[in-house]
Amino acid sequence: MPNLSSQKITQFLKFGVVGLLGLCWDTGTVYSLRPFVGLTIATIAAYFIAASINWLINRLWTFRNVGNQHHFVIQWLRFLAGNSLGFFLNRGCVFTLFHLSPIFKTYPVLALAAGAAAGMMANFHISRKLVFHPESTHPERKTAEIVPFQPERAVVQNTVSSRTAVVNSRSKLG
Repeated sequence: MPNLSSQKITQFLKFGVVGLLGLCWDTGTVYSLRPFVGLTIATIAAYFIAASINWLINRLWTFRNVGNQHHFVIQWLRFLAGNSLGFFLNRGCVFTLFHLSPIFKTYPVLALAAGAAAGMMANFHISRKLVFHPESTHPERKTAEIVPFQPERAVVQNTVSSRTAVVNSRSKLG
């Protein structure tokens, strides 16, 4: 069995609770918008509404102790972009079920629940690794240092490349 930290398990359980609440917002939005814009548009719009609310609750509750080093708008955009895999798993499942049986079109909550389950694991791992990660997950990396010109340093002679010699020979007038 993989080594799971208690923090990761707690985060997963909280993420699941937020996901269940998200299913409620998702379902409520689909049922509210469906008479006005149709099932397809309502289903797509509902995902973004539910995902945005889920991001906010995950930011404030599930991952409140880590990963808030980004401006909230940037983090929200990262959440939506990062969870695009979950979006395709979720809505792919939903639309597939809509086309498989009329029962899912009649009761979209069934397809929405299946879609939420399909995308949950991907969304959790992506959110944890790319959106709500601690500030410093990597050790300090060594970078190149730019040193100002120092005339007292010895300069190696004959370091001109053959390309430089060719270019210079072409530029001579004569």
